[in-house]
Amino acid sequence: MTNLTISLDENLVKLARIKAIQEGTSLSAKVRELLSIYVRQDMPSTALVIPKLPTSGSGGLLPGIDPCSNRSMFDAIDAAEYKFPT
Repeated sequence: MTNLTISLDENLVKLARIKAIQEGTSLSAKVRELLSIYVRQDMPSTALVIPKLPTSGSGGLLPGIDPCSNRSMFDAIDAAEYKFPT
């Protein structure tokens, strides 16, 4: 985690701490939550599409695909889009 120094009104901080305690959390946790919401508000709300990798009949990856190699996995995904439509 990164520490961040900000200037806030003293009364605002006191009230926020009290409210956070009443909610069973900390002011730091609340600030993290609100910053996360703030950052995500402009992100597209479309669902993440996870590509399917070509598999053999037994359910394992096809021969030649190395699950430990990012390049091999990306190549298999690209090949699946053109050679193995689902």
